[in-house]
Amino acid sequence: MPLNEANKQILLEVARQSIESGYKTGYPLSVDLRDYPSALVTPAATFVTLFKNHEVRGSTGMLEAVLPLAEDIAENAFSAAYKDPRYPPIDKSEIAQLDIHLAILSEPLHLPAHSEQELMEMIRPGIDGLIVKEGPHHGNFLPSQWKLATNKQEFLRHLKSKAGLPTGYWSDTIEFFSYTTENIQTKDKTIN
Repeated sequence: MPLNEANKQILLEVARQSIESGYKTGYPLSVDLRDYPSALVTPAATFVTLFKNHEVRGSTGMLEAVLPLAEDIAENAFSAAYKDPRYPPIDKSEIAQLDIHLAILSEPLHLPAHSEQELMEMIRPGIDGLIVKEGPHHGNFLPSQWKLATNKQEFLRHLKSKAGLPTGYWSDTIEFFSYTTENIQTKDKTIN
């Protein structure tokens, strides 16, 4: 069930406070679940992506619902700011400039595809996030990452490459899962 505007704003504030807490204490915001509406204490999987001047500055998340929603946002906001190995930790002067994007993931749905063609018929560009698993290899693209591809085949090639698989790889044991997201964003971005 989609969150109301008040709950979306609470989650954005949790994310910002967790980033600030990380800078001051080295730890994410400590979330007391008694302070939050019931919609924000239900376990949920989330991703937090931070942007500065329209460039990614950190991104991290979970594919499985383990923590209550507000706590998962606090943990992932902290990790995106200070633990993403692809970027240096956020500096204090950057905090006010960050554009925060939250993605709340639906339960992943297994796609029983027996060929790449079958998989292509099951996925919806711009709507579905996609997870690939093959032995020790796994990769994930959020629905927002469709903008990086011109078609389904290119999206899938990029995902396989991210997972460490050859772009043309297929086997009887490869697995795919799709999910959707509810997106919440700061600044001049649309909250949907």
